[in-house]
Amino acid sequence: MLIKIIAGLLRPDQGTVNVLGKEIDRLGPRELQELRTRIGFSFQSSALYDGMNVRDNLEFPLVRNKRHLSRKEIDRAIAQVLDDVGLSQTIKQMPSELSGGQKKRIGIARTLILQPEIMLYDEPTAGLDPVTSGDINDLINEVQQRYNTSAVIITHDLTCAKTTGDRVVMLSEGCFLRQGGFGDVFDSDDPRIRNFYTYNFISD
Repeated sequence: MLIKIIAGLLRPDQGTVNVLGKEIDRLGPRELQELRTRIGFSFQSSALYDGMNVRDNLEFPLVRNKRHLSRKEIDRAIAQVLDDVGLSQTIKQMPSELSGGQKKRIGIARTLILQPEIMLYDEPTAGLDPVTSGDINDLINEVQQRYNTSAVIITHDLTCAKTTGDRVVMLSEGCFLRQGGFGDVFDSDDPRIRNFYTYNFISD
């Protein structure tokens, strides 16, 4: 829900949400759409179009949002983001031919192709095995460095939070419980925090 509010898909019940200097709930449809082109949204399901191959999935947001680009510029942009996520060889494949981890990477590539200033990740490691989850965590960090983007990551995976987060905020039923560095957040006797930590990192 928080990511949807940041992206302007839902309105907050109270308070204000300021993104890139704009108060989301005060923007009209046109202003909101312009702002969304500056925000990358990586969906939990990857949200690829099943009837399009990888290349067409990546071309779609460019054609829709940057109509001034030439065919050569589009081809170059597609080749670049595929190389950045390490999947240049999948350009002609259909989503059904990709593994779960590859779909996540292509979903991130489709978001990066518009060169957003902020990346929003919704459960980026959900449904992935530990090795693939580690690869996605590494990719998130690489994207942040290569594209110089800020990122908001919603996750229940504390390994993901610890690996990718500079600042961690723990939410429970829509309320902030604690925030700070990973160690600061989980150095707590609050049973809601301790139980969640123990669920992710079971002690012997």
